[in-house]
Amino acid sequence: MKISSAITLMALAALLAACGEKAQTASARKADGRAWESTDPSFVANGYKAADQAGWEQQTRQRAQSQNEYVRVPAKAP
Repeated sequence: MKISSAITLMALAALLAACGEKAQTASARKADGRAWESTDPSFVANGYKAADQAGWEQQTRQRAQSQNEYVRVPAKAP
């Protein structure tokens, strides 16, 4: 008798816990701006002008080449 009472109480507690869940709604979606239009000086490389798409693309290519191991390590002589 005690085991069935305990199981009944646990099932009842589980049902009541499920009823207390709050609705999860998403907030309004914020659109991102263009990456090259950043005006925050902490994220700007030296020589970069704000809102310069071609300059931003060039800086991105240069940064990627700086991380390329094939470019960084000198080739061995045969």
